[in-house]
Parts: sequence; structure tokens; C-alpha cells
Amino acid sequence: MTAPMARSPKTSKASTENDRVVATNRQARRNYEVVDTVEAGIVLKGSEVKAMRESQVQIAEAFARLDDRGEVWLNGMHVADYSHSGAADRHVNDRNRKLLLNRHEIERWRPRVEQEHLSLVPLSVYFKDGRVKVELALARGRKNYDKRQVIAQRDADREAARAMSHRGRGDHG
Repeated sequence: MTAPMARSPKTSKASTENDRVVATNRQARRNYEVVDTVEAGIVLKGSEVKAMRESQVQIAEAFARLDDRGEVWLNGMHVADYSHSGAADRHVNDRNRKLLLNRHEIERWRPRVEQEHLSLVPLSVYFKDGRVKVELALARGRKNYDKRQVIAQRDADREAARAMSHRGRGDHG
């Protein structure tokens, strides 16, 4: 008689349901050239986590800053009030939130931010193994003509892919 197989925690149904994207910053990829990315934890209050589970978060205007003490802070992220919280349980919607990064990651990015004048931009907020994570990008701002060039390149690539897919189907007019 064989023993029943135990489910590994990585493949459990509960963990895959919890791993989901809560908010994305679609403007960031258009307005910035992403140089490097890192996954960071974030310090939150309980009502903020509950509100994020309801996808009540906006990061379109958010950015991160390195301070003098070697900490990274996320500014401009709006977390709406949790729907079932009372007046005493509410949090400040637009407060600065501390990001949790390893010291070597911070020290690796500090000279690039200061010397190359790069920005720290959040790309997405998501749950991973029940914890809130932020995908943070080291990014260079794009000029308007760069944005137009990227859009034109993307449209050309899309047209080429569409033409190849029609050709593969056997649509020979």
C-alpha cells in the first residue's frame, strides 16, 4: 500500500488563487524606458491589505525615492478605504509607504539614480504567497518624440505579426 502524496505548497490551489496582480502602471512603460526591475515588499496596515485584496489601489501617479538613511519610500500610491472598515480602522489613503529591499539592491541602484538621473517607478502591485509585492523599475524618462517612435515601432511589429498569421492560415486572397 502506498502512502498518499502530499501536495507541495507551491502548487496548492490556495496559493495560486492568492497570486494575482492588483494594479498596473500602464503609463510607466510608455513614459519611461525600463532599465532594470526588482521585486520589493511593502509595509502596510491591515486595512490597506484588505483594500488591496478588493483591488482598491491606484499607482498611476506613484514614484519611489531613496532617502539619506538608505531607505526606499513609495510616494503617491492611493489605497482607498476598505469597504467594511469602521471610522477607527481607517488608514491615510495617500501616505508614503516604506519599501522593503535588500541593502545590496539599494546600494546598487543609488549611484545610478544620482549620476544618471534615473527614476524609480512602480510597474505593478501584486500578491505573492499572500504578501503584497511591488515591481519597481529603474527607468529613464522618454521625450515625446521617443514615445512616438516606440508607438510606431510597436504598430509596425503588430502589422508584421498580423500579416504572418494571415499567411500561415492559407488566406491567399
